[in-house]
Amino acid sequence: MSGVSLLGLLEAEAGRYVSGEEISRKLNVSRTAIWKQVRKLEADGYEIEAVPRLGYRLLGKPSRLTVQDLLPKLHTKRFGKQLRLLDVVPSTQDELRKLAENGAEEGTLVIAEQQTKGRGRMGRYWVSPSGKGVWMSLLLRPPVPLPHTPQLTLLAAVALSRAISRLVKIEIGIKWPNDLLVGGKKISGILLESAAEDERLRYIVVGLGISANLDPEDYPEELLAKAISLKMASGSAVDRGELIASILSEFENLYDLYLEQGFEPIRSLWEAHAVTLGRMTSLYTPQGVIEGIPRELDAMGGLKVELADGTYRTVYSAEIGNSNSEGVGS
Repeated sequence: MSGVSLLGLLEAEAGRYVSGEEISRKLNVSRTAIWKQVRKLEADGYEIEAVPRLGYRLLGKPSRLTVQDLLPKLHTKRFGKQLRLLDVVPSTQDELRKLAENGAEEGTLVIAEQQTKGRGRMGRYWVSPSGKGVWMSLLLRPPVPLPHTPQLTLLAAVALSRAISRLVKIEIGIKWPNDLLVGGKKISGILLESAAEDERLRYIVVGLGISANLDPEDYPEELLAKAISLKMASGSAVDRGELIASILSEFENLYDLYLEQGFEPIRSLWEAHAVTLGRMTSLYTPQGVIEGIPRELDAMGGLKVELADGTYRTVYSAEIGNSNSEGVGS
C-alpha cells in the first residue's frame, strides 16, 4: 500500500471518519498494513485521529516550508539570501560544511524538514521530526582570532532568545553557555563547529535546532521531563517561516554589532538573559567538579565562578547542574 493512496483516501473524505473496513476494501490491504501506514504518516507530520468503531480521520497536515514562502519574509542583508531547503538529511551541519568547503559565502543557510542524525554538543542526539521544528545551519566567516570563537556561541544564544521572545510570549532564560530554557526545560539547541588552518579561522557552521511545534508524543518518554516545544509552552503552533526570519534578522544584527564593537555588548545582553548567574551550582568540567556561584562572563566569554573561599575561577567548558544530562541536542 502506498502512503499516497491512504492519504488520498483520507483527504478525499474531507474530515469524515473512514472505517478500517472501508480502507481495507478500497485499497485491498490488511488492517495491520493500514495501521503501519497511519503511523508512518503521523511520523511525517500528519495528524490522524483513530477512533474504535468509527475509523480514521485526517485532522491536519504538516506545514511544509518553501523557498517561495520564506524568502519574502527575510529582511536581512546576507543571512539566508543563499538558501538551500531540503527534505530529509542526516544533518544540516554536514550539508553546510560541504558547501563551505566549496566556497559558499557567509550567510548561506541550509534548512531541513527532518534530520535523521541531528546532533548536539558532545555528540548527543537531537530529536528532529519532520515538519515540526526548525532544523538549520548558518555559515559564518568572521574575521576574528580563533580563540574568540566561543564568544559566537554566546551570541547565538542571545540572538535565538530575543528572536523567539519577539514571536512567542513566553519567558526564556539562557543556561550557560547556550541552552535556552522555558520553565527549566530545554527548548532549543545550538552547536558551533569551526574549521581552521594554521591557527586561522576559516569558517563556522552554526547549527540551530528549535523545537517549534512538537507535541508530547514526538519526544522519547525519557526526554519529556527536560524538553519542551514552543507549541507546548505557549499553547499554540508557531509559524516556522516567521520564526526563521526573526532568528536570521536578530542574528545578523547582533553579529554586525559584534564585528563593530567586540564582545562587550554581547556579554551584557547574555548576562541579562542568563538563569545561570547568582545561584550555587555544580559545574562538571574536564578537570573535575567545581562547586560555586557563577557571577559573570569574562572578556573572552568564560564563566567566572565564586568559590566557597571567596576566590574566583574561570570556566570555559562545563556541564552545569547534572553531569549525566542527556541531550535533546545543543
